[in-house]
Amino acid sequence: MADPENTPFYITTAISYPNGRPHIGHAYEAIAADVIARFQRLQGRKVRFQTGTDEHGLKMARKAEEQGRTPADLADEMSGYFRDMCDALNVSYDRFIRTSEPDHHRASQAIWQAMEAAGDLYLDRYEGWYSVRDEAYYDASELVEGDDGAKLSPQGTPVEWTVEESWFFRLSKYQDQLLELLQTPGFLEPASRRNEMIAFVEQGLRDLSVSRTSFDWGVKVPGSDGHVMYVWVDALTNYLTGLGYPDDMGEFWPASLHLIGKDIVRFHTIYWPAFLMSANLPLPKKVFGHGFLLNRGQKESKSLGNVTDPVALAETFGVDALRYFLMREVAFGQDGSYSPEAIVQRANGELGNAFGNLAQRTLGFIAKNLDGYLPAIRGHAEADSALFATVDRALTTEIPEAFESLALQQAVEAWLQAVFACNAYIDSEAPWTLRKTDPERMETVLATLYICIAQLAVAISPVIPASSAKLLDTLGIPDNLRTIQGIRSHWYSPLAENDHRIISPAPLFPRLELPAEEA
Repeated sequence: MADPENTPFYITTAISYPNGRPHIGHAYEAIAADVIARFQRLQGRKVRFQTGTDEHGLKMARKAEEQGRTPADLADEMSGYFRDMCDALNVSYDRFIRTSEPDHHRASQAIWQAMEAAGDLYLDRYEGWYSVRDEAYYDASELVEGDDGAKLSPQGTPVEWTVEESWFFRLSKYQDQLLELLQTPGFLEPASRRNEMIAFVEQGLRDLSVSRTSFDWGVKVPGSDGHVMYVWVDALTNYLTGLGYPDDMGEFWPASLHLIGKDIVRFHTIYWPAFLMSANLPLPKKVFGHGFLLNRGQKESKSLGNVTDPVALAETFGVDALRYFLMREVAFGQDGSYSPEAIVQRANGELGNAFGNLAQRTLGFIAKNLDGYLPAIRGHAEADSALFATVDRALTTEIPEAFESLALQQAVEAWLQAVFACNAYIDSEAPWTLRKTDPERMETVLATLYICIAQLAVAISPVIPASSAKLLDTLGIPDNLRTIQGIRSHWYSPLAENDHRIISPAPLFPRLELPAEEA
């Protein structure tokens, strides 16, 4: 994903539809995008990260009507919950965009006018099936039958027959170009999503209805009274709005990565590229459709009563423990499952016992036996060099290659294996024994561990940023060295010579217990 030269990196999430409060799926996507953004910053790249809320459309209008309030009032309230979720989960976005903002209306009208100038918009009459919940049109051939005989979308959502005057976009005009794009290696991943979209395009594309007259909560179609844009036209345009479109968008477009759920891949890899082609704008480099996060193997729904508040989950188990679990547990791109038991097990076993205990043992030993002053390095034995090589390989090759390919689970696994190597080293070298038999060798062992722990803290910082920062503060690592390049530099001896002193730290990852109702 990274270019050979140090090009800027622009990553986006799908913007969330705020007709209800955030659920764990929203948190999963935001955290995954944040991990990728933080990793790219570690590599020294200039990063822009955007998320936000998609506030227009019939679904919001109807929800507001049910509650006896305006759509704008509903959007203001609900969007706030999504921003609060991102802030609570330590998501390092550069812009939280709202599609109700004036600059977004301006950008959406600009891309509409560009598509109109290309001759790709025409006025006609729409008759067909529409899912309010998906904000999507479906062909009759795509519908499935529900248990009660009702017609449902491929996502299992209700559809209704819609008849109204509509502007249409000449999607069919771009069929061959879209097919070529989808067949381009790396554009759409994972492969299962790419194959689905290729099959969809090969069936033939119909022109797309892109305006509505049955409600007015949306971006007004320029020069066409009574029409508002189909919500996906304006929603997708958010990726441009955040960079300043239609004015100079600077250095970040085209997007490096659109990170989205698998259920909206069609909109991002067929509709969106076609709009951009029509407007003569560069196409995003990559779209990745991740899987769903299931609650104990079940999809969350209000009817099942299993919808999880991600902020409450983070308050129970800790933000970093939740972030770590989600990146460690789920093969990115596939569906995954979570439970309180699984979170506790991963956090205690890997964060607490493996890494936290390693840091605690090492730093506590230094504080107790060297009065907190950093140990001296007195030559290197074969075991020291072997550990440095293992950690450096994880730091420079295994973890970055996994992150670059969006194999987030594998990146965490590579980090964990390096942690295990450090634990094997401290057990075999036994500094508590060396204290009596060979104090000089003890100091070298402790210094080796100190350096490796700092490097591993930087390597995992995209996943557990707060805990890593706390540990790096204790270790005395300056902010400018908290990158892959920086932590591999010659920093230990200057730090030791400057009489950096540590105190015995509190446990980095306090042991988690299951809440009483889960135990």
